[in-house]
Amino acid sequence: MRAVLFDFFGTLTTAVRRGPRHAAIARSLGCRPQEFFAVLDRTFYQRASGCCGDPAEVLAEIAAELGGCPTRAQLRAAVVARVVAVLADVTLRPDATRVLRKLRERGLRIAVVSDCWYELPRFLPTLPIEPLVDGHVYSSEVGRCKPDPALYLAACAQLRVDPRECLYVGDGGSQELSGARRVGMAALQVASADLADHLVFNAERHWAGDRVDSLTDVLGFVERKCAARDSGRVEVGALGRGV
Repeated sequence: MRAVLFDFFGTLTTAVRRGPRHAAIARSLGCRPQEFFAVLDRTFYQRASGCCGDPAEVLAEIAAELGGCPTRAQLRAAVVARVVAVLADVTLRPDATRVLRKLRERGLRIAVVSDCWYELPRFLPTLPIEPLVDGHVYSSEVGRCKPDPALYLAACAQLRVDPRECLYVGDGGSQELSGARRVGMAALQVASADLADHLVFNAERHWAGDRVDSLTDVLGFVERKCAARDSGRVEVGALGRGV
């Protein structure tokens, strides 16, 4: 194992829920909040794959669909407000920074691999985990969403590792765990209790692979995997010497 890839929302963060700022954005565009949220949910993968164009144009189209007619100034303000709103929705897990630091101290490289629109790339550099992250893969920039192999392979290219040398850690949204395993990675689900009402799309409900209850438990999982690997090397070496 040379690298650990982390999902962001619900993995490095606690459960995500839409806060009140999103309703204010909807109203600023002339939309009823619940109708606005329904369209956002329906178009998530289109937006996250980066195929919808400029964010202001996308918001204009959504508003028009719902009967709104915002001005260009209102659309520009909404684009900025969404970054603030999504940032307000996320709280890093209390152990996130410590876990990433411990993994780095063990010599492992770290990447964040996330399905997202334009907001996460704008605010992740402001978070305390940023100095501990070696690679960033955003679906909106790759043009694909998980579980497409392109995202996992893009992370491997950034970290200069083979997929078989990677552990992928995620809550299971977007069938991400199965996707990681199909490209040859080990995959580990973070199944924290707080994720019961997490805002998630295409969740991997029946994951039968490895799972842990907390982000801290990832450290123990990595230690066990590395210990098993090192033990295997010792045994092979001993056999080679005829011991």
